[in-house]
Amino acid sequence: MSDLLVLNFDLLTTPTLTLSLQPTAGGNLSKSWGIAWYPNDDKSAIVVKDPATTDNKIITDDLADKGNFCSTTFFCKVKDGTEGHMHNVTQPFVRSYAGSDWIFSLTGTLDKNQFHTLQESISHSLEPLGSSGAELAFCYFMSKIQINGARKLSDIKPTILQQWLSTLDKLGEIDMVITDGNSLICYHGENSLKNLSYLRLLPPREQLNYSSLEATLTFDDPRDKHHTALFFSTSALINDDWQALQPKQMVIAQRGNIVWDSHDQNHNINSSAFTSQTMLMSHSTVQMEQAQQSIVSQGPTLAGRNQPIITNPRAMTQSSEGGELAYRLLEITHRTTYSYSGLIEHSAHIFRLQPVEDSIQEVVQSTLSLSVQGEEIQYDDVFGNRALHYTINSPYQQLVIENNSIIKIYGCAHDDYSLSRRRSSIPLVWMPWQRQMMMAYLLPEELPETQLVELTEYAMSFVERNDYHLLKTLLDINQTIFKDYTYVQDSTSIHSTAFDCYTSRKGVCQDFTNLLICLARLLGVPARYRMGYIYTGANYENKAQSEASHAWVEVYLPYVGWRGIDPTNGCIAGQDHIRVACGRNYRDSTPTSGTIFKGNGEQETLTVDVEIVAS
Repeated sequence: MSDLLVLNFDLLTTPTLTLSLQPTAGGNLSKSWGIAWYPNDDKSAIVVKDPATTDNKIITDDLADKGNFCSTTFFCKVKDGTEGHMHNVTQPFVRSYAGSDWIFSLTGTLDKNQFHTLQESISHSLEPLGSSGAELAFCYFMSKIQINGARKLSDIKPTILQQWLSTLDKLGEIDMVITDGNSLICYHGENSLKNLSYLRLLPPREQLNYSSLEATLTFDDPRDKHHTALFFSTSALINDDWQALQPKQMVIAQRGNIVWDSHDQNHNINSSAFTSQTMLMSHSTVQMEQAQQSIVSQGPTLAGRNQPIITNPRAMTQSSEGGELAYRLLEITHRTTYSYSGLIEHSAHIFRLQPVEDSIQEVVQSTLSLSVQGEEIQYDDVFGNRALHYTINSPYQQLVIENNSIIKIYGCAHDDYSLSRRRSSIPLVWMPWQRQMMMAYLLPEELPETQLVELTEYAMSFVERNDYHLLKTLLDINQTIFKDYTYVQDSTSIHSTAFDCYTSRKGVCQDFTNLLICLARLLGVPARYRMGYIYTGANYENKAQSEASHAWVEVYLPYVGWRGIDPTNGCIAGQDHIRVACGRNYRDSTPTSGTIFKGNGEQETLTVDVEIVAS
């Protein structure tokens, strides 16, 4: 009997692992166990093994240094001990290759009569040290990696990795897990006699103990409740949410997130979420899997010096691939009503309700109606927003602000990332004058240092699991907020911080936007708050997300410009997103704001109604 437990977290975690050495049916108390992990995410792994322990003890006797028992990935293998069981056949196995340690573990048995088929394919530099079939399978897999010139798992297409593991699967009744320290593969064999399952736990969580017949996990560090945890086990911990892997199913995980699943169509379609292919973003309204193939540009790639460069995207009717680039015509009505219990005698307001006029968004018409007479001043604020300062000196009890706009949003060709200057990775390098101009969008929210440190670690977890690729990292953060955070109306206020959203894992579009902005700025990526609207065609799951003004993030990419990403909907801002105002945060771009100087404004009622119609 053997059991396998693999832990994968988005951030460094320090669990306490206790093995329960219960006697078997034959009365045997002897156990063979091994634990492997990457201390503080170093490339070098630590392995602790005991081929035949008879003490019913806590593993922390051998792992007393909790400072080193800190990692994002842990492998644990427990097996009934047998006489003569040696250290060189005790799992998990570790091999150094391409600058990092690789860890492998297997449950079940391989047909010894088939060992020769593996031995013939193993490189001389990767020959096994012992006689274990599991180590032989490991060496076979590593030889495949070496022969293909790969240095990490993400260099190989998931379908190819699955083929290699399928070859091993045919030789026995096995389950396999392997990691290079960054990516983690779990494969459930077609003839396996075990039930291999996985459990993904999202924060915040109050439960600190998880138990099975073989092991107990305890999380003593209070910060661990904010970490995303992904468990793989052949002996499910006490929880009803475990998902069983199907025969021949393979999943790939990175930092607590499943990035590829052979049995999941959504993950399977987009293997580029795992492999190191050039990631492009799209400015059309599509799902995330399509969005990861392109991002909008200001014009097509210049094919030759004699061709004119089209500098106005509105003039483009076809993309470089021949696709149609039509504009979308939308009519927006935004009505805001302030009602008060008493008379207001003097107040001042700022309205930012006119949509943006630029190379890809045209304002055909925009009119603002106000129910109370006042003094107006139209101007462009410091962020480039068209604003109206309105002062009211006559008494009123209700103020209705209605803005009607007709706009065109033009389709655009994709950005061309074949240009060397656009192949950006983290960290970004800014010239001093660029940093000075962008400083307002590089400073994170003013939070306690401890909170910023934790948010930085969280942001870096995305960087590391995406091999420091700029676009992949930003899209991963965007998609993670969309999938792992819950949209809950009235769960926050305008005073809620990015850290509040991170710890509660819930909020509204404003909170998700603030969090993504904070994470991007901590990574040195300029990010700003964009207020506007999103057209859904009344065909959407949560109408509350679009019945009022919407918010999303715009990031500045080198030699590309400002590009919008929407964490609330998990997509790229495109022709469904109507841009109105922007700024460092919500306060800089709020549609309506004001101050009451004189009058009874203690009891205020605010109603907002937004209607968008496609013409």
